Amino acid sequence: MALAGEVVGEEVTTDEIASAAGVSKRTFFRYFASKEAVVVRFLTDLGAGIHRELAARPAGERPSLALRSVLSGPLAACADHSDRALRVVRLILRTPALHARLLERQGRWREGLAAELARRPDLGPDHELYPELAAGMALTAFNTVLHRWSDSDGTADP
Repeated sequence: MALAGEVVGEEVTTDEIASAAGVSKRTFFRYFASKEAVVVRFLTDLGAGIHRELAARPAGERPSLALRSVLSGPLAACADHSDRALRVVRLILRTPALHARLLERQGRWREGLAAELARRPDLGPDHELYPELAAGMALTAFNTVLHRWSDSDGTADP
């Protein structure tokens, strides 16, 4: 774990995270052991929200449309909070340990999204691979958009 104020990623310090959250460094470390812990929590919450959104979509909706809808929300949130979101996205994408955590979490997201898609009435046993493939392709598209948006300094429309 890095010391408070020490740069623990490429751009963002724990001081900056605490300041952006409106808490002291002491409070930050009371809730999180490290900056990585904040990102893991964020990714966990994001994945749970995406899964809930998919579960709430109409059962008869095409899976591709449902996935696009639930993944476009977090991307739109990035655009709406571009300065803060850009810093977080860059931190995740440019810090190898955090990027690995993103990919690990997305593996779990894929499983949950695929299971949710498999419950849809129009996906019978003849389509057993479809839910996992659709979820995987949607998350690949999500990552591609995040990279493009980050590389454009937040100017590209996610």
